[in-house]
Amino acid sequence: MEALVMKHETKEETFADMAREHHRELLVYARALTRETHQSRDIVQDSLVTAWENQERFDVTRDFGSWLRGIIRNKWRETMRRNNKQIAIEDEVLESMEAEMLTWQELRQDGGPGVFVKLEACIGKLPEALLGAVRSFYYEGCSTEETAEKLEVAGATVRKRLERSREALRQCLENK
Repeated sequence: MEALVMKHETKEETFADMAREHHRELLVYARALTRETHQSRDIVQDSLVTAWENQERFDVTRDFGSWLRGIIRNKWRETMRRNNKQIAIEDEVLESMEAEMLTWQELRQDGGPGVFVKLEACIGKLPEALLGAVRSFYYEGCSTEETAEKLEVAGATVRKRLERSREALRQCLENK
């Protein structure tokens, strides 16, 4: 009986460790999908519960973070359908986001928690036009439209600035 309890505790601890390891990037990913801090936190929490309940379905040969992001995508789609909202992100964009998340995950593993310190240094090197878009969209949680209005530019300009920012940050981190 004690062996069963030990095995259960180990299973809980292992899951908790893995969830903790991926939590920050899961929040970032959910935030990119929902554009809302509160909703992204709810989706991540629901996804972790679902992952816990279905962990026997997890293929240990796959990446745990990718599996969790798949659950988050499904929860997000479910939320959009339930609220009769049209899904504004196409499959190609979701695939691109997944590829970017894998890159960030590799950087985090290679750089440890220091990758976020490096990221802040790289953000500080962005030109003012790109930095303004990044601050408004990612730090202040403004939508693309709100950011465009705040910066007095078109929405397409904001999206392009964010795209250029992500690319500049990726290159900066790869060169550090």
